[in-house]
Amino acid sequence: MLILIGLFAAAVGSLVGIGGGVIIVPLLVFFGIDNDIISNVTPQSAVGTSSVVLIFIGLTAMMSYGRSNQLDRKNGMLFLFGIIPGALAGSYLSDVFTTESFKLYFGLFLIFLSVLLMVRDRIKPLNIFQDERYVRPHVDHMGNVYHYGFPPYIAVIASFIAGLTAGLFGIGGGAIMTPMMLMLFRMPASIAIGTSMLIVFFGALSSGAGHLLQNNVNFLHAAFLVPSAFVGAKIGVYLNQKFNSDTVIIALRTVLLLLGLYMIIQSFL
Repeated sequence: MLILIGLFAAAVGSLVGIGGGVIIVPLLVFFGIDNDIISNVTPQSAVGTSSVVLIFIGLTAMMSYGRSNQLDRKNGMLFLFGIIPGALAGSYLSDVFTTESFKLYFGLFLIFLSVLLMVRDRIKPLNIFQDERYVRPHVDHMGNVYHYGFPPYIAVIASFIAGLTAGLFGIGGGAIMTPMMLMLFRMPASIAIGTSMLIVFFGALSSGAGHLLQNNVNFLHAAFLVPSAFVGAKIGVYLNQKFNSDTVIIALRTVLLLLGLYMIIQSFL
């Protein structure tokens, strides 16, 4: 079961640029806490183990997207000034959750992500954060040239917020940063998805370190999840370069909505 979770989560996460933690964590809760199919699962271990697995998903996908020129290294490194401290802080905040409160807040978060995925293509990219002083040309893997740029302090604030959610829920940060890069920073999807995997990698490194220090990582679970996630991430990058990811996003937002509703209901039972 853990192998299938790792394979599926990594393939979908690297395909659409969200990392996969939003799939790993609720499935660990469902099969572990709710149905006792996977043993020794707590909200904290689900989040901590997911963070460690995301290190390998992010690294694999980041390297693959980098080779195909789908990664904005300059702005990606700028985002790290927010994502790393934010993820570390979030990892320590996760200890405040009981099982019931974790299900409630994570369920609400999944529904928020589902809605965000529904509207991200319907909302035109905003110009409010575009600053001509920082606009630079960026070429994607198809040779298309895009012009965008934004003040560094905005990038750091946004990525710090994404980092907090990454450490708190074990999601890596890509689930928040990808929509931000598309809607607020006007980055093209091909570059935003690749850059988000750099954010996932470093966000997971930071939050994973915090959870390791708190003994929130189940190494037995990670031993099964990591190899399958490594393969799944490669599959996701390959599919991203071959197919339109819109169909996957539609399916993903539906699954996130259902998982969110399920976790909220379970929090009251």
